Amino acid sequence: MTANPAEILATSLFALAVLHTFSVKRFAHWAHKYPKGSIQENMLHFLAETEVVFGLWAAALFAGIAALKGSVHDAVVYIESLNFTEPKFVLVVMVVAATRPVVKLAESFISFIARLLPMTESLAFYGAALSVGSLLGSFITEPAAMTLLALVLKRRYFDRGISLKLAYATLGLLFVNVSIGGTLTHFAAPPVLMVAAKWEWDTLFMLTHFGWRAAASCFVSTALVALVFRKELQGIKPAPNPSAVIPIWLTLAHLGFLAAVVGFAHHPDVFFGVFMIFLGLVTATREYQDNLKLREGLLVGFFLAGLVTLGSLQSWWLKPLIEGMNGATLYFGATGLTALTDNAALTYLGSLVEGITPDLQYALVAGAVTGGGLTVIANAPNPAGVGILQNAKAFGNEGISPLGLFVGALPPTAIAVVFFWLVG
Repeated sequence: MTANPAEILATSLFALAVLHTFSVKRFAHWAHKYPKGSIQENMLHFLAETEVVFGLWAAALFAGIAALKGSVHDAVVYIESLNFTEPKFVLVVMVVAATRPVVKLAESFISFIARLLPMTESLAFYGAALSVGSLLGSFITEPAAMTLLALVLKRRYFDRGISLKLAYATLGLLFVNVSIGGTLTHFAAPPVLMVAAKWEWDTLFMLTHFGWRAAASCFVSTALVALVFRKELQGIKPAPNPSAVIPIWLTLAHLGFLAAVVGFAHHPDVFFGVFMIFLGLVTATREYQDNLKLREGLLVGFFLAGLVTLGSLQSWWLKPLIEGMNGATLYFGATGLTALTDNAALTYLGSLVEGITPDLQYALVAGAVTGGGLTVIANAPNPAGVGILQNAKAFGNEGISPLGLFVGALPPTAIAVVFFWLVG
């Protein structure tokens, strides 16, 4: 493996960004040692925001490339050579999906499923949201599903005084289930989208090879977590949405805009135009709207843009590593590597390997989605979930711990391994 100076710099900064991600709780702790409102406190709180981490280190890469090349123009050329469609899409779809009409409709659907289950409302809703709700990502895209579920779960559980153990178990379950829940179709999960066209995978292929495994894993994982915490979940009082009735036409309009954004997901100039018109509708119907999640969406987009900027120069070591694996080694290697880099980037690099067999193709993608819940950077929708849940009461003043997420995601990840690799 040989690398040029820019690639070595990018890999070094990428490693520092990963370390920074796992240290955000420490920055938050340090911030409390300084007077409230002071420059030191504000700066440390800024560094403790998970969503800004990769963007900050990407800025350092920009400056580093300019220094190495002796030209700011060369750094600009590098940035302009990258594809930032996914960060832009996640920003827009997150804001559209987080509006009151869409969230209320999703909550009503989950409540309908929950009423069919013979158990208390809080326990039944929890089970329906984290199993059936996660599979919605196969149709409305994973970022939209993550946004909807995080908002609903925050109000019903994370802000209702649940224990820290249940909070991290639920967070890990949510991230893993959303990662695998988008694999029923060929267009909704970023790691699948990266390879579907080249490897000629359609929705029928996804259903027969991935979809049923994903559904089974989501149901089993959710049932086990609900069983372990059943007493605590049963004790949570229902928290129905008290907002006013929303006109049907407005809900349908929001769904139309969401469908248009998803339909033009690969055309940022078009879906940003759709987004501008959508903002006009929201302004005109503000009595039925909550404040838009623009700050959260921008932070998540910044995070993913930083990940693209740093991740694009990692192929010098990732691609040879993938080429040297086979079978189970590739599956478990992809699962582990996903915790350290975005799973879509991983499958994209795998798609560049010529002559990769169908068995190895499956192993790469299955491993990538299996490990998609272990860290914030493992799957594109994860930063959206963190952005919404970071300030939930369950996590106190210091926010989400990357180590807590990792531990919480281990059990559902192990169950996903069983269905995606051990079950024939």
